Amino acid sequence: MRMDDMDYTPDLYTLSDEDGKEQTFELIDCYEEGDNKYYAMVPYYDNPSDIISDSGELVILKSDYSDGEEMLVTIDDDDEYDRIGEIFMSRLEDYYDGDDDGEEDDDISERDPS
Repeated sequence: MRMDDMDYTPDLYTLSDEDGKEQTFELIDCYEEGDNKYYAMVPYYDNPSDIISDSGELVILKSDYSDGEEMLVTIDDDDEYDRIGEIFMSRLEDYYDGDDDGEEDDDISERDPS
């Protein structure tokens, strides 16, 4: 089945920063390494003109547990951030470059936001 033939519903997350400001993000990919789980997201906008003015920068967050509740946090270690960022960029490039034939690429793992 072609991707064009399927209905697309984005995985959306509303996140709050340290100041309490909320922003909605679309989940692009998840990656697990050892006990760590990482999320690649982009800002989500209802208005198409807002998308055009966005930088298009990928937001990479790490899962952390506090009091038994999962939270998404920034990656403070620069080396870890760079390494995980390169992994996501490679995975996304493989996914979008490999989709030229219209077949869905199985290289990106199933996304499970839980």
